Amino acid sequence: METYYSGFIGYYLGFAFIISVFIFFNRNRWVNYLCTVLFIVLQWILTIYVYDHKDIVDLTYFTPDSLAVLFIIVLSIVCVPAFYHSHVYCDTKGELPYHRSIYFASMVVLLASISAAYMSNHIAITWIFIELTTLSASALIYHRRNTSSLEGTWKYIFVCSISITLVFIGVLFLSLDVHQVGGSDLFYKDIYANATKMNIFWLKLAFLFIFTGYSAKAGLVPMYNAGIDAKDVSPSPAGAIFGSVLMNVGFIGIYRFYEIISPTSIFSWANNILLISGFLSVFVAAIYMLSVKNLKRMFAFSGVEHMGLIIIGLAAGGVGRYAAILHLVLHSLAKPVLFFQMGQIYRIYSSKSIYDIGDYFKYNPTGAFVLLIGFFVVTAMPPSGMFVSEFLIFKGLFQSGNIVILVATLFLLTIIIWIFGKNVFKMLFIKPVNFDDSAIVKISPIESLSQFILLGMVIYLGLFPPDEFINLINSSISNLPNSMINYIEIKTISLYRFKIFLFCCMKIFCQLILLFLQMNLITV
Repeated sequence: METYYSGFIGYYLGFAFIISVFIFFNRNRWVNYLCTVLFIVLQWILTIYVYDHKDIVDLTYFTPDSLAVLFIIVLSIVCVPAFYHSHVYCDTKGELPYHRSIYFASMVVLLASISAAYMSNHIAITWIFIELTTLSASALIYHRRNTSSLEGTWKYIFVCSISITLVFIGVLFLSLDVHQVGGSDLFYKDIYANATKMNIFWLKLAFLFIFTGYSAKAGLVPMYNAGIDAKDVSPSPAGAIFGSVLMNVGFIGIYRFYEIISPTSIFSWANNILLISGFLSVFVAAIYMLSVKNLKRMFAFSGVEHMGLIIIGLAAGGVGRYAAILHLVLHSLAKPVLFFQMGQIYRIYSSKSIYDIGDYFKYNPTGAFVLLIGFFVVTAMPPSGMFVSEFLIFKGLFQSGNIVILVATLFLLTIIIWIFGKNVFKMLFIKPVNFDDSAIVKISPIESLSQFILLGMVIYLGLFPPDEFINLINSSISNLPNSMINYIEIKTISLYRFKIFLFCCMKIFCQLILLFLQMNLITV
């Protein structure tokens, strides 16, 4: 691996810090607009830079490998509508200049910290920047400054502080093991090279602590609960970040260490741990979604479900590992759509409860269409690209012999799709009770444009993946055994399978919609 000391990543972090400080002390709305645009430009310059300098060490502690490049591209895409909807949110709420400044300064610090965590090639540097995401995210969670946001903020800080402490303990165990084999530092590359020489006992302990700690950020069992409240009480644009690119930070912390143990004898043991956590995550999401009536919490638990599927795919091996990364990328583009749309829903109904929301097609046709398409995309129904990734995950489970997990997961997904669809169709077609629409807020269709673009990207990348996109995913999993998948197989699954199942799935769901409406199964 070539070393390059341009220090550009250092310049990126420095400029991001300067922009955030300037936003924090500035009270002029238009200057804040300009600063956020400058940060978006800076973020895209970083994206171009890391793509052109892939696998080259920069500033000693950063190496933008293929996985980091993928995640940074996704972050740069998502941050554009996130800032746009953040400005819409602040303008419609009439935010005080001081509160607005804290919000956007925290958003800049959060996105810069996430980018740095993606690129870090040293386990301690990853830990530092992930801790920084906790601090900056807390300011966004507390933005509304009410009892619920205060409770959610303290819960998030408390759980994430425990989780980052667990990661630190795991790093201590790992450093002890590294020292015993003559290592002197904790660069991922050096640890991977010495992994087969390390003591299995210390590696197992380190993996358990690191996995458990990072599960709080990734939204996985056992420490998934902090993220649920955070997504619920924070402004919708911040929730979009929490439910997508911030969850990827937790995944990358787990994945880096998963790569390290892949050549060791405990790899199969680690896969069993991942299978258990992934399945329990899907199970927990299904159970809670049966009873939850808060729309944002439903979206948050949907994220737990998808992260569970991703971890299951990773543990299944073979094509499942390709599918896990593909699903993670597509989920990171799709889930923000629901949170952005939630901001429009709240402006109309002033409520997050599905009991208070209904007949959405009447009040916001463009947004309702986004919500309907978003439902099909997030639940992995054709033409969603996530249909392809989920199909490959189940294929990986079948090929690895995990039939029980496969059947049980399919059963849980059926429950999730049913309850998700029931709630969404109720909001779209059934009239709300005691709702006064005399002074309803009119939503401009332009506000939904970015959401259509994101949904289109999910469909395109899943069904017609570009060669470079496939290569980046294959390169991301190249250190794992038996993980590569060829271009022909992807194209065959993406197009041929899609044509087979498209008509059947769409017909079934149209019939379900009619059944719900005619038999009045969607109740208030």
